[in-house]
Amino acid sequence: MLRLRALAAAAVMAAAGAALLPAPAHAAGSVHLYKIYYDSPGPDTRSTASLNAEYVQIKNSTSRAVSLTGWTLTDASRHKYTFGSYSLGAGRTVTVHTGRGTNTAAHRYQGRAAYVWNNDRDTATLRRASGSTADSCSYNSTRTDYKMC
Repeated sequence: MLRLRALAAAAVMAAAGAALLPAPAHAAGSVHLYKIYYDSPGPDTRSTASLNAEYVQIKNSTSRAVSLTGWTLTDASRHKYTFGSYSLGAGRTVTVHTGRGTNTAAHRYQGRAAYVWNNDRDTATLRRASGSTADSCSYNSTRTDYKMC
C-alpha cells in the first residue's frame, strides 16, 4: 500500500511540474502573429473607432529590421491586407487596424468599412511576399475578445 501511495504522489508531482512549464513560444528570431483583438468593445456600429479597435499585432522578435513589403495578412474568409513599402524594426510590434487612419511605423490601417475578424472563430494567416506562411493563429471562443498567439 505504501508503494502505491509513493507512486501516486510521484505522478501528482510530475503532473504539477509539467503544468508549471511555460507554454511553447515562438522561436527567437521570427516575425509572427502576436495578438488578435477580434471583438472590439461595445456595439458593432462600424464607426472608425469601433473598426480600429479590431486589430492584429505582428511582432518582430529578431535582432534586425525585417522588410514586410508585399507580406499579407488574411482571415479564413480571405479578406486580405497587403503591406506596402514597410520595414518592421528589431524587437518591434506593428498593429494592423481594420478601419481607416494614417499609417505610422507602429500602426497600419486596412481602410475597411466593415469588420474582418469574426467574433467567435477565425484564423489569421501571415504570409511572406513569396507566399510562404510565416505564421497562423486561430481562435474559437466568445468568452474573450482577443487571442494571444
